[in-house]
Amino acid sequence: MSDSDEPIEESLDDVEVLPGPFEGLTPIPDDVGEVLYAEPGSSWWPILIGPILIGAILIMEALGPGQVHWLVMGIFFVVITGPVYLFITAAKEFASVELTEKTLRCGTRRICLCDIATIYPENNGNDFKDWQKATALGGLPTVPRGRKGIGLKMVNDKLTQAWARDVDVLRTELTQAHLAVQMGL
Repeated sequence: MSDSDEPIEESLDDVEVLPGPFEGLTPIPDDVGEVLYAEPGSSWWPILIGPILIGAILIMEALGPGQVHWLVMGIFFVVITGPVYLFITAAKEFASVELTEKTLRCGTRRICLCDIATIYPENNGNDFKDWQKATALGGLPTVPRGRKGIGLKMVNDKLTQAWARDVDVLRTELTQAHLAVQMGL
């Protein structure tokens, strides 16, 4: 407590709320249109590593002398397969990309194409452009590893980066879809 033993009250009217990078943008429509480009973020095949390894060990134990260690193999199955499952589900959520006729989703963030003011060209020079220092779309602080960014200037003058593994195809599809939205098609 303070010297006067009275609680300190703070009015929320006095607190300044700073606008976020996606404040003032168009709400996402219910019908986002046809999917033009998609990257899943990860495939499910790595989940097979654990069962294949455990199966091979079980076959060797069953054919060899001695007993089959079912409990140990069950524990190894969970220890190997569990983290792989978590990694794949996280990658599918945070590292996937979807471009539709009206929206772009990178990771967990979806924006309307009508909110994009400028799509910056690829930077082939040695100097960094301002958009390359901008935060990435989605729930990640930077462009995910193995992907490249596409600079976007939003209608609220904020810079951000869309990203994809095949960034050239996404840039082409995004540019065409953005042009179609601007033309009202």
